[in-house]
Amino acid sequence: MAWFYLGLAAVFEVTFAMSMKYSEGFTNLRASLITAVAVIAGIGFLTLALRDLPVSVAYPIWTAVGTLGTVALGYVFLGEALTPLKMLSALAIVAGVAGLKISAG
Repeated sequence: MAWFYLGLAAVFEVTFAMSMKYSEGFTNLRASLITAVAVIAGIGFLTLALRDLPVSVAYPIWTAVGTLGTVALGYVFLGEALTPLKMLSALAIVAGVAGLKISAG
């Protein structure tokens, strides 16, 4: 169940980042409310996941999925550049998180 909670936390992390962009500095009420709910839900589900997962694995996975999801959705929905260096950097994040998971057993 902990991995399921971590997955939900990551989805809310991406939702938080994307809705924060659409909140336009918290001037868009709907996007601002989505941002607030997503922050609370993301941290809440991460906290549930941390009951059973080591923080040294769960937190980096949460932030990495949030980062990768935000990079991907920024490209798809916001027209942000997806340069070779950005893609290489995203792969480095994946490699780092995989290394943490492998080292944790």
